[in-house]
Amino acid sequence: MRASVPNKQEFALAAACLSLASVQIGAAIAKTLFPIFGAEGVALIRLSFSALLLWIIFKPWRSFHPQMEWKNLIIYGLILSLMNLLIYKAFSHLSIGIAISIEVLGPLTVAIIMSKQKQDLIWGALSFMGLMLLPLGSSNQNFSYIGMFYALAAAFCWGMYIIYGTKVAKGGSNTVAIGMLVATLFALPFGISDLNQLFHSYWILLLCVLVSLLSSTIPFLLDIFAMKKLEPKVFGILLSASPAVSALAGWLILNEHLNLYQITGITIIMLSCAGCSYFSYKNNKT
Repeated sequence: MRASVPNKQEFALAAACLSLASVQIGAAIAKTLFPIFGAEGVALIRLSFSALLLWIIFKPWRSFHPQMEWKNLIIYGLILSLMNLLIYKAFSHLSIGIAISIEVLGPLTVAIIMSKQKQDLIWGALSFMGLMLLPLGSSNQNFSYIGMFYALAAAFCWGMYIIYGTKVAKGGSNTVAIGMLVATLFALPFGISDLNQLFHSYWILLLCVLVSLLSSTIPFLLDIFAMKKLEPKVFGILLSASPAVSALAGWLILNEHLNLYQITGITIIMLSCAGCSYFSYKNNKT
């Protein structure tokens, strides 16, 4: 019997799943570099390498013109920079599974605020319940309130990133390339002090390039392909799986462990994100 050939929809779903895994694996590998560069230095390396690769691939200088949304692009780049700096600072104090679980509350909050359905407030209340479980029974120093503050600030920036991303979206891939360069310039004062370590070892340089590829460049290219074929609700549901994937990456790469309270809290946050995405899309279609 002849095997069926995967269709474009299946390839798009695979691309979206690979993108999700790539981002979280990149985050876990990035944390291994903190003792060398610090969280700010690793964030700068990720942004700068990503900016370089995106400029090589998309050559955005070809489309410069006076009518570009420069004000929004600069704000977009600033938010992108802060989002990276803050979540990496959160990784310094939290397991990455917990940090990502808190960060995804940013897009969830934006979805709830923009929704006209009162029942979506249920998802907000559910996510708050999950958030309250994360500090309980902390083991192996995998939780701190300072880290929680950084993660919540990163969540706010992610929400703002979505809002400003829609304002500059008409620029397509060029917008991301320019925004990444602006983000690099904003992050430069915070992370430049330890960059002299970058070329001390080929292994360190290779890891830095790998972090940039896995965290930004590869997911962006995969998402470009996937978004052309998949419905928005699929992306929303996949996004809700980010905490679980990050927790798995943290366990496999960093040997980070979560207790039962934290696993339950992360699961509740995931369910609230998935539910909000699915039912918001369903209501908008009717």
